[in-house]
Amino acid sequence: MRFLKILTYVLVLVGALNWGLVGLFNFNLVSALLGDMTFLSRTVYILVGISAIISLITSYKNISDEY
Repeated sequence: MRFLKILTYVLVLVGALNWGLVGLFNFNLVSALLGDMTFLSRTVYILVGISAIISLITSYKNISDEY
């Protein structure tokens, strides 16, 4: 479970940094590194989205365990 949390944290961080770069400089790092909507870049986007959902669920679970 620890590995999953670390992996999701890293992927959410990648997504957040990418969106920050898009907003500030109109520069998409994922597209620059992996190509515009190639299979690999789409896979990264999908994994970032799934990681965000997992992070949301685990964060909610941690909060509900505290109360």
